[in-house]
Amino acid sequence: MLKVDAIEKGIVLDHIKAGHSMLVYKYLNLDDLDCPVAIIRRVKSNKLGSKDIIKISDKIDVDLDVLGYLDPDITVNIIEDSKTVEKKKLELPEKIVNVARCKNPRCITSVEQDLDHVFKLVDREKRIYRCIYCDQKAEE
Repeated sequence: MLKVDAIEKGIVLDHIKAGHSMLVYKYLNLDDLDCPVAIIRRVKSNKLGSKDIIKISDKIDVDLDVLGYLDPDITVNIIEDSKTVEKKKLELPEKIVNVARCKNPRCITSVEQDLDHVFKLVDREKRIYRCIYCDQKAEE
């Protein structure tokens, strides 16, 4: 059995869809951190069957909009003195900025390199986002 120690101070991202932890790692730029980061993949879960977990042993600002866009079922646990002091539930953000890139070659974002890629939520149930400039559907 795998044993990963509890962290004293930091953040635990729990209930990540099984196999998606590396996507979360990439989108949050966790490779830029100077602190230990543990990725635990395909852990048994009563609720999900199997899940991934990411433990970050330092307090950092986590972009909740990015996490909500990737997987609104992720739970963000804030840890202090080896105890969970706060749990943050996510939801789909109304808009995302520079999280997804517009794939439409005719979009203004293809010409104007400094322009932010902004997508708005148009269908909460189907989790569909569209570019505010050209209406192109966002792709993860």
